[in-house]
This record gives sequence, C-alpha cells and structure tokens, in this order.
Amino acid sequence: MNELEIAKAKAAAAYNAAADYFDHPVSSFWHRFGRRTVERLGLRPGEAVLDVCCGSGGSALPAAEAVGPDGKVVAVDLAERLVALGAAKAREKGLANLDFRTGDMLALGYPDASFNALICVFGIFFVPDMVAATKELWRMLRPGGRLAITTWGPDLFEPANGAFWEAIKEERPDLVKGFNPWERISTPAGLREMLGQAGIAEAEIVAEEGSHAIASPEDWWLVAMGSGYRGTLAQLDAETFKRVRERNLARLGGCEAIATSVVYAVAEK
Repeated sequence: MNELEIAKAKAAAAYNAAADYFDHPVSSFWHRFGRRTVERLGLRPGEAVLDVCCGSGGSALPAAEAVGPDGKVVAVDLAERLVALGAAKAREKGLANLDFRTGDMLALGYPDASFNALICVFGIFFVPDMVAATKELWRMLRPGGRLAITTWGPDLFEPANGAFWEAIKEERPDLVKGFNPWERISTPAGLREMLGQAGIAEAEIVAEEGSHAIASPEDWWLVAMGSGYRGTLAQLDAETFKRVRERNLARLGGCEAIATSVVYAVAEK
C-alpha cells in the first residue's frame, strides 16, 4: 500500500475500534466542537452540505437541523461503525435530510460546485497531503459557498497525552509516535499557510483555548478508548494493555482537566 492507503487504513481501523466509546459522555467535546463549527458557517434553510470525516455526527446532525427539510446533508467517514452510530441518531431525530455514508473524502465523485457548504472537523490532518485534500473539497464547493475546517490547537489532551505515550514507551517503544498529525496545522499561522497552498487566499481563522473537565484519571482513559489512541491500544496484548493503563493513570493523580484548544477556519469561495 502507498502512504495514502496506509493512512486511510490506520484511521479507519482506529476509529472503528473506538466506536464503542466514541459517544461516551466523557467525550462530549466531539459534539460540542462540531456544533460550534456549524454555528460559524451560518447555514441557511435549503442548502446542500457535505460533511467529511463526520464521525458519529457531531457536525452533521446540527447541520441537518440548520438547513431544514428542504436542505440536504451528506455525511461521510471511513469508519463504518461511526457512520452506523450517526445514521441511528439521524433516524431517532427524524432527520430525513441527512444521509450517512461510508466513504473516502478524496474519492466521492461529486461534480464541481455540488454543495453550498463543506465541513471537515478534526479530520483533514489524517490525510498525508492536506493541500490536495483541501483542493478537492474546494472543488466541490459552489461560488459563494463556505468551507469549514476545524483542527486541534497546541498541547492536545495534555497532561494526559504525554502520560499516555510515556506509558506506551515503557512497554512498547516501537509504537510511540514521533508526532501527532494535527500538529502540522495546530496554529492559525500553520492552518492559514496550508489553506494558502491549496489556493484559498482568504479565510476567517479563530483560535480558541479551552480545556475539558474530567472527574478522575479513569475519565481520561475512556476518552483514549473512544479516540485515535485506540489504534495503538488495539495492538497490545491483554497484560500489556493492563500495565499501560495502570502506568498512564498513575501519572495523572489530581488531574482535573485536559487541554482541548481548537482552531476554526471558514473560507468563502
């Protein structure tokens, strides 16, 4: 497999594995930031929206509510288990204008200018060539349409993130990541540079510092189990998994919050 295929396979495997904890209440930030992204877009009734890397619907669900029954939202993700979770929520809410699909955002096949708005929340950085991916999204946008890309800010999930990788290093140093992919665009300057390389000269970019409260170190572990960290945890045998969990949580005594800073970008075509 080439680099792109490997990246897609890893992302799909990690988030399919994480699906059982993805919607746990301790990870409510997925939906909070998804809704905030939609609010920044100012969607109007009747508009057509494409949401890629949609997860279980953190942005797709509020987008469908915003465009109303005369609008349409197509929500796409590589992880079929997350897509199934989102589709179940859409049915529960009676959102007949929301269509969840398993698919690759780089190979959807829509013609140019198909949508009034495109959304990508916490997903663009999983693609090795973010510029090419952004160009593809921009291509499908109608003149006057809006593209929203939301990414993580600096120091994501610290101090728990550092404690997690220290625990992994002590048990399986071969699994330690040299970098987290979102670090490439974790600042307004980095995100603006990437958009510029994709041919998007103007964008409203807002950095929002924040933290996510946890009641105990065990809450952090539930976050890890319902996120991309699961891809690493899935490679551990049962005894190693237990030791990593114990080492990770032992380093977080007294921790009451993890960092969840976000960078929002909205560009009009």
